[in-house]
Amino acid sequence: MSSGSPRPLMVLGTSSGAGKSLMTAALCRVLRRRGEQPLPFKGQNMSNNAWVDADGGEMAYSQAMQAWAAELEPCCAMNPVLLKPRGDSTSEVIHGGRSVGIARAEHYYRDWFRPGWQAIRSGLTELQQRWPQGRLVLEGAGSPVEVNLQRRDLTNLRLAQYLRAHCLLVADIERGGVFAQIVGTLALLRPVERPLIRGILINRFRGRRELFDQGRSWLEQHTGIPVVGVMPWLNDLFPPEDSLDLLERRPTRGPVDLEIAVLKLPSISNFSDLDPLEAESSVRLRWVAPGEALGTPDAVILPGSKQTLRDLQAMRSSDLAKQLAGYAARGGSVLAICGGMQLLGEQLDDPEGVEGGEGSGPWAGLGLLPLITRFGGEKALRQRQVQALWPEPIPISGFELHHGSTRATDSLAPLTDEAGLGWWAPTRGGGSITGSYLHGLLDNGPWRRHWLNQLRQRRQLEPLATDRPHHGDHRDQLLDRLADAFEQHVDLTPLLDAEG
Repeated sequence: MSSGSPRPLMVLGTSSGAGKSLMTAALCRVLRRRGEQPLPFKGQNMSNNAWVDADGGEMAYSQAMQAWAAELEPCCAMNPVLLKPRGDSTSEVIHGGRSVGIARAEHYYRDWFRPGWQAIRSGLTELQQRWPQGRLVLEGAGSPVEVNLQRRDLTNLRLAQYLRAHCLLVADIERGGVFAQIVGTLALLRPVERPLIRGILINRFRGRRELFDQGRSWLEQHTGIPVVGVMPWLNDLFPPEDSLDLLERRPTRGPVDLEIAVLKLPSISNFSDLDPLEAESSVRLRWVAPGEALGTPDAVILPGSKQTLRDLQAMRSSDLAKQLAGYAARGGSVLAICGGMQLLGEQLDDPEGVEGGEGSGPWAGLGLLPLITRFGGEKALRQRQVQALWPEPIPISGFELHHGSTRATDSLAPLTDEAGLGWWAPTRGGGSITGSYLHGLLDNGPWRRHWLNQLRQRRQLEPLATDRPHHGDHRDQLLDRLADAFEQHVDLTPLLDAEG
């Protein structure tokens, strides 16, 4: 902590999924409203939902969202260690925005603890040098008291002690057992760590808050730590932290105009690409896993994939590949992004073993577009601003995050004015097969609406207005509503007290 800067704050959770990411985002927006410059930071994150910053650095999407809450441009110093699971007890290791190797779970702390701690310290130094009067707002990971991991936990209490941060402990009452969560967590803290916890936050409470008054009093009496707030259950759909959270997404809308099926494959990544469609009131997303029926949706989306060949095998070993081929042959519309586009092609080659499979291929793709993908070389990491050529000539923006390159083997209409970023082909009855390397494609309001209007035209529905802002505007409104609820239900005084 630099001299003269405000004391860092840290959001810990009693478990994974307690709501740390959103509570950290809310805290950033509230502090920004108060005239401070919050600096979001998560020393180590494990997620395949990623963002690429302006310098081409890779970071977790949740820290990008916290940066937007703090009214900052995301930078990878806010998440200096990112682990991207590969599904085989290994993870790709990202330090300072760059891939530095592959780690096996059983050897991670042996091989990567010291380099990880150095990356974390470097990230902290960069943020504090750029914003010397900023207040660090740190997010923990999982539970801070996993006793088998505590000695080498990079991102929870070691960091809190290092920075002398005031900590907020978040517990999710929706999952049940909230008293055991809190008391058990506090009981497992070492004596030197317990004074760091300055407040308890009950998250996702349903019903009238006064119904929890007795529980609040009990907690304060038995722990000696104030319960600073009881956050209500919020109906807004915020980006999930990882693919496990997708299981908790339940459709809450009544009748809608369009149903879009999204393939939930084992190595799904960058599923935040779908958030703009979640925000469309006329659309319902239905997640379809291998072994489930695809049905007859208005469109099918193949999201990004961390392990394209693994997901290809999952589709082939179930009947999902055959279902998708039949759907396309009947004139269905398919939109595929990044790894999803690679799946759509005719052939995939992996001469350098980037995908971790046996052999170098070639492997036959789904054959819905005449494309060949060759894995290898430098990972493409960059933000892009290009001109879409279809379905309308309009400017669009997004980012690339992929290994290898893809080329068309036959005459195929390009999606943008930049070669190699995407292609499309018509199907019978006005449908289309579209693939793009551009993450954030659907964030572009006019492009998204033109694509939806093609689906609506097939259903003889009135077109939607296409003069829509970027999805970032909608996300900012959600963050404001989150901060409004946080300010209404949470008292930050115990955390902001400079004493102790």
